[in-house]
Amino acid sequence: MLCVLASPRVLCRTFIAAAALLLSSCEAAPERQQMPPPVVQEAPVAVGDSAQAQFSAVKWPAAISGPSVIGTYARGCLARAEALPLDGPHWEVMRTSRNRYWGHPTLVSFIERLAERQSKSGLPGLLVGDLGQPRGGPSPTGHASHQIGLDADIWLMPMPSRRYADTERETTPAPSMLKPGTIEVDRKLFTRVQIELIKHAAQFTEVERIFVNPGIKKALCRSAGRDRAWLSKIRPWRGHDDHIHVRLRCPAGETMCKAQTPPPSGDGCGAELTSWLTSTDWRKPGPEPRMEPIPMSALPATCTQVVRAPSVSQTAVNR
Repeated sequence: MLCVLASPRVLCRTFIAAAALLLSSCEAAPERQQMPPPVVQEAPVAVGDSAQAQFSAVKWPAAISGPSVIGTYARGCLARAEALPLDGPHWEVMRTSRNRYWGHPTLVSFIERLAERQSKSGLPGLLVGDLGQPRGGPSPTGHASHQIGLDADIWLMPMPSRRYADTERETTPAPSMLKPGTIEVDRKLFTRVQIELIKHAAQFTEVERIFVNPGIKKALCRSAGRDRAWLSKIRPWRGHDDHIHVRLRCPAGETMCKAQTPPPSGDGCGAELTSWLTSTDWRKPGPEPRMEPIPMSALPATCTQVVRAPSVSQTAVNR
């Protein structure tokens, strides 16, 4: 059920058979600490009425009840997203101009708790990359997934001892952990800090997958020792040599969230990894290819309501 908030009364919209509309009342979200309006500098590549164009055009979450995950990781949206604070005790968000620091509350909580665990282990804080857009949905550049508020990119370069200035957050490069032109990690860059970060993230029960470069998976398989259960969540994929892509499972009660098939059992260090290492698919691609426009009809029907709803009050988007 999705509820649309309007003044002076609150309208509740329930979708039955993708068409029926009923009215009831629902409470407005409690007021939260104000966040500055996001600044989006990245030029959109989607045009017209595409889903990319519509979802990237809205800068705040929809004023509807939630949170509610709708659809799949690569074809869906998110009602009532929550913003990850740009600065936390043990993390800071990078590339803030993209306005992709929004996610399901479960994802925001995970990042906060992972950062706290890193700190308690005597490890550096997190540099956080993209989560999702304020209403999820397809983004015009960079990601095929990150659409339902359950995906997050975390840099493998650790958070420095000082805070980055705003301009540095936009321009500081994320270094590859691989030796140039190879599928071997650079041990000067890929150290215990990176290994513990990936292992800590995988040990959270809500985490279903973590995508890494095949060369990084290879290094983790070699260093894991007898404690190997967490390795099943570490999935090799092209790119992902400067960050990890963490994906959470569908949260309990999210009936419109379409789950992904769980990873296969075992540590994944055998034939599957070998197939990556003996191919050329691991090589990081060049500039991101231009994404084809995705029609709104490719997304669940409810996502049309999400993207077209009025925006939530700017004083009620963050803790």
